[in-house]
Amino acid sequence: MKEVQTLGVLPLGRPTFDVAFAEEKLKAMLDALATSGKTLCGPATLLMDEAATKEGIEQIKAAKPDAVLILQVTFTDAGATMAAASAFDMPLGLWAVPEPRIGGRLRLNAFCGLNLASHALGRAGRPFSWMYTDPQSPDIGSELQALFRGERIVAPMDGVSLSPQTKGSEAVATLGGKRIARIGAHPDGFDTCRYDASKLKELTGIEVEELGLAGLFDTARAMPDEVVQDIRAAAERDLEGLESVNQEELDRSLRLKAALSALKDDGGYDAFAIRCWPETFTEYGGAVCGPVSMMGEARVPCACEADVYGAATQLLLQSVADSPVFLVDMVDMDVADDTGVVWHCGQAPISMADPKSDAQATIHTNRKMPLLYEFGLRPGRVTLMRLSQARGRHVMILAGAEMLERPMAFTGTSGVLRFDRPVSSVLPDIMNSGLEHHMALAYGDHGEALIAAAAALKLPVIRL
Repeated sequence: MKEVQTLGVLPLGRPTFDVAFAEEKLKAMLDALATSGKTLCGPATLLMDEAATKEGIEQIKAAKPDAVLILQVTFTDAGATMAAASAFDMPLGLWAVPEPRIGGRLRLNAFCGLNLASHALGRAGRPFSWMYTDPQSPDIGSELQALFRGERIVAPMDGVSLSPQTKGSEAVATLGGKRIARIGAHPDGFDTCRYDASKLKELTGIEVEELGLAGLFDTARAMPDEVVQDIRAAAERDLEGLESVNQEELDRSLRLKAALSALKDDGGYDAFAIRCWPETFTEYGGAVCGPVSMMGEARVPCACEADVYGAATQLLLQSVADSPVFLVDMVDMDVADDTGVVWHCGQAPISMADPKSDAQATIHTNRKMPLLYEFGLRPGRVTLMRLSQARGRHVMILAGAEMLERPMAFTGTSGVLRFDRPVSSVLPDIMNSGLEHHMALAYGDHGEALIAAAAALKLPVIRL
């Protein structure tokens, strides 16, 4: 953003997060902008849905600003960002806010919203500037001025193209003929989960079959009670506190595990990509997160939000690592501490649990239903990878890190890690690369094997 005099401000939020806390953050963001010397226009309250966002866009249009700044106060899908990108032919910026790592729920999850937005904008070829900064930081004034001067604009990354080789062909060969069942379509605004089955098959040899959520739910309801009891017994061996959650909702959740296992056997599927919300809660009445943990431990990867490429990524990493994998969101980056946080609702394989603390049965923080697994990830070497469609082409995005022995940052399954490169470099490269919001994680150092696999797949590599 250059020579900005009038700035349109579009504050985004969702009511499933901590609205009171989000309003506090929004006030601090607006206060910081008020001291920047810019004339502000647009809504001063959180825009909680599509209709409110549309009204906000029209309000900003009427003021004819020089640039538009989207305030990513909580997680949202990328729909609102893309609506703004289409509406304004002028510089566009995104500002997301961190939240404290105090062991409770993700109250805002704004970084994940920034991640979705950056991928969608990158895929659309739309330049943007960005910031991930606390509005009460002592450096906020200089950060904002850098944003306005265009110093925080994304710089697209091409990755390193590798010479074709056979070294990684063994792992790649394991993908040929694998089958992913996509159950339900990905949510609107999740460009990160878009896919073309023919392109995926051409790249990897993996086939995708599309199934409906209703069939999964019907299969779950029809599962024999004795099968569900066996699954409950397995969960009781893994978790403390199973008796403390709603038992009817728990039964429905466990039935989803039984149904996924039955579908795997009947259809010959190797992985699933499941539309996990909202219908599992609103139409069926139980969470699929705990069942996803169980399936992952059994080396049948499941990807949230019907993320087919996420499931394919898990299959490749699982083959290379010869161990269970976990599809994570990156939810925080702290430059001062030089750490990041990976998280998901409560679905990591139980073998990834820190043995120094008991894994707990819990409920979904937003939807309030079981079953979710809750534990901190154990310390150790980890590898993160994504078969990415960033900026409309295939690339492998790869990172190595050390999972640290730290208190749980957020509820669910989460871990604090230190990347091989400083967070001050990793964070901008996440934006510059156009990385999706899901990466697969496995324990161990598998970077060189994955680079060999990328060469066999003829994929350029971006190392975070």
